[in-house]
Amino acid sequence: MSALEIRNIQKRYGDVETLKGIDIALESGEFLVLLGSSGCGKSTLLNIIAGLAEPSGGDILIGERSILSAHPKDRDIAMVFQSYALYPDMSVARNIGFGLEMRKVPAAEREKAVRDTARLLQIENLLDRKPSQLSGGQRQRVAIGRALVRNPRVFLFDEPLSNLDAKLRMEMRTELKRLHQMLKTTVVYVTHDQIEAMTLATRIAVMRDGRIEQLGTPAEIYDRPATLYVAGFVGSPPMNILDAEIVGHQVRIARSDEVLPLPRDFKRTTVSSGPVKVGIRPEALRLADFGASGARLIADVEVMELTGPELVTTATIGGQRITACLPPRTALATGSTQAFSFDEAALHLFDPESGRSLRAA
Repeated sequence: MSALEIRNIQKRYGDVETLKGIDIALESGEFLVLLGSSGCGKSTLLNIIAGLAEPSGGDILIGERSILSAHPKDRDIAMVFQSYALYPDMSVARNIGFGLEMRKVPAAEREKAVRDTARLLQIENLLDRKPSQLSGGQRQRVAIGRALVRNPRVFLFDEPLSNLDAKLRMEMRTELKRLHQMLKTTVVYVTHDQIEAMTLATRIAVMRDGRIEQLGTPAEIYDRPATLYVAGFVGSPPMNILDAEIVGHQVRIARSDEVLPLPRDFKRTTVSSGPVKVGIRPEALRLADFGASGARLIADVEVMELTGPELVTTATIGGQRITACLPPRTALATGSTQAFSFDEAALHLFDPESGRSLRAA
């Protein structure tokens, strides 16, 4: 039995389709991240689960019970908003426990729940403060505490870390991961940040234009992207995508003499010749000798950027740019011609028309 099941959810505003049939089933304790750019429908889906918006079609079940006809307060769901949504005139303790107060939970039981939650979030010393006396990270912990204290069946997070600076985002990601591992709660988390998605999720649903492009574990999404969109959206720097053509048992890079072997798991029955898109992750590329055997590309180095842990190198092949993530002390010169090798398993092929991966299932 799924903890949360989303069945063919659709949402229309007049003639505009925002959600075009979403199907997801979550087991108890899963951490699902809805990942996509602005306008893809991820927050709309979250609001439908929460009861803040009505779907145009489909159903949502928690356990085996449909919740679409239930009032938001009766859905056994807790939501953490991007804006924190704390009551400015209440103390931290009362902000955390206000939902329990509205449910007429006895004061002693309520106080214990607030204390236990504050201890879990390491904010016991802040219980008497007002939100205006807290930092952004502390306010987010209070907002999470207000959700945790209810012990709901499902937690919903709507871009909760987007208002924090980079250092605080990293710290809060770690805290959320720790909390999920301890509590083993079912979570649906919305973000446009692929680093958050990769580090937090047990499964990721990459959304685009109201549909799910790919649903899978972080490793599946990263290692075997189902479409060009997923390949370009997940990864930093994003996957290199090159125009190419299949000729016999080889892949020829457009406007160059570079030729690559056809991957063994290529869907020969789908496309046997003609245009194709080639994908290679920047971190899969490494410097090689010009005479090295195996898959390799010859490219002209244009730009080098030292980030600290790696040297991000931009080069061109037949007018097409590729990026390589190399060790930080790699000796390279701008304008030089270099050979880059990679393992055959790192090569991806996509249909240029549909954008679908041509890798065998």
